[in-house]
Amino acid sequence: MPVIHLEDLSKLYGFGDATTVALEDVSLDVEKGEFVAIMGPSGSGKTTLMNMIGLLDRPTHGSYKLDGKSVEKLRPNARAKVRRDKIGFVFQSSSLLGDLTALENVALPLAYKGKTAGRRLKLAHAMLERVGLSNRAYYFPKQLSGGQMQRVAIARALINDPDIVIADEPTGNLDSASSRLVMELLREVHQMGNTILMVTHNPELTRYASRVLYMIDGSVARDESTKIGEIAESAVESVAFVPKSDEEADLEAVSAMVEGIPKAGDDVPYRRVNKVSAPRKRAKSVKRKRGRK
Repeated sequence: MPVIHLEDLSKLYGFGDATTVALEDVSLDVEKGEFVAIMGPSGSGKTTLMNMIGLLDRPTHGSYKLDGKSVEKLRPNARAKVRRDKIGFVFQSSSLLGDLTALENVALPLAYKGKTAGRRLKLAHAMLERVGLSNRAYYFPKQLSGGQMQRVAIARALINDPDIVIADEPTGNLDSASSRLVMELLREVHQMGNTILMVTHNPELTRYASRVLYMIDGSVARDESTKIGEIAESAVESVAFVPKSDEEADLEAVSAMVEGIPKAGDDVPYRRVNKVSAPRKRAKSVKRKRGRK
């Protein structure tokens, strides 16, 4: 039995002519222990799909079963409990609370499970040690690097021992070295049996996944099983079809313009240019007048 089962899941925003289809009849099964990477251009429905699976939003149509139980119509309190016990979240921005230390940020989810303060801090310290940051336990987020904050966020996501970890662009704001550390940490989490769903725009990160979904216009256009360590074919192909950003288009236009400028030594037809002389006499006369004053 799949841990996640979606059937004809749709999400609409707005009404009438202003209706936007964010997800359209998505059917998907995810087995326990899979590492699924989700790719696609901006606006393709990736984050909306993660919000549905993470019980942060409700579908407009369709059904969602988590561990065999229907959850799309749960009341808010029941949804919050399932979300707390079964799902951990890692976002592009670490979303740490700035007035709490790393240790307190990690311990926070345990407060909603009724753990005592001493027990919460002990478990949080052990989790920080697991992600290699026990020596930063009493640092505030502003004292940490981007990569360290994201590792704290992963520790917080894992503190309740969730079955599913949802990572939405977890390396989007990080440099290559920090990205590698975060992805290696997610790899270790996966190897321990957790199911991981990761949204990414980076084809290189599909090396860590056992399966890649490519989304377009709110639907899953391609579903590819991959070998861990190899870049998925659909990920490489998708890059070629992603529309260029305005900045990239501007750079290409400037490049084309520069290439059209003649270089020194080029055989260019002579063209006479009429020089425009500056009004020197008038300038001197103005200066003399000012001198008289």
